[in-house]
Amino acid sequence: MSLIQSPHKADLREAGWHSRGYLPHFDGQAIPQFITLRLFDSVPSGVLKRWKRELASADSKSAQILLQTRIERYLDQGFGDAYLKIQRVAEMVQNDLLYDDGERYRLSSWVVMPNHVHFLLTRFESVELADLMQSFKSLTSHKANQMLRRKGQFWMPDYFDRYMRNAEHFAKTVRYIEDNPIKARLCKQPQDWPFSSAWFRHQKTLLARR
Repeated sequence: MSLIQSPHKADLREAGWHSRGYLPHFDGQAIPQFITLRLFDSVPSGVLKRWKRELASADSKSAQILLQTRIERYLDQGFGDAYLKIQRVAEMVQNDLLYDDGERYRLSSWVVMPNHVHFLLTRFESVELADLMQSFKSLTSHKANQMLRRKGQFWMPDYFDRYMRNAEHFAKTVRYIEDNPIKARLCKQPQDWPFSSAWFRHQKTLLARR
């Protein structure tokens, strides 16, 4: 049974669990969260609606993860206008993500892909995850539309989040995020992709050796 159907959903929500209709989420304490933001046209609306219907009827956690995996694989095909493949737009999104690191959250890993963004962060106790995502998406969409001289929706309304269960899950997620450009055949090594934590870490290592 999904959270939206649960007779205990009020108690769960009070404890930190909530649902946007088809995925369970947790934001009850400051723990690391894996976040995915997608551009508005990164998945065809018909495909997304069908997947959401399937996900709403899925009873098991494994089925939900499987459907999310299908979405992730689709994203790596670079569907849509993929505005984040434009260097100045990707740099802006990355810079805005880094701007609040240490102020509103602790950023552990990230990658800006042509039509989506993955990152792993731990919000500060005084900040709600939904508020973080709303402000980030609002600011970056406004800036991107100005850069591109366009109007209208930039990000998909929803976002995907998953909390980290343990250190192993955390490490695996960091690898997943930083290996994403390789899976999408954008580069051969994680540190080759300039809009990522892998690139930043590699540059820091090079500077330390000088």
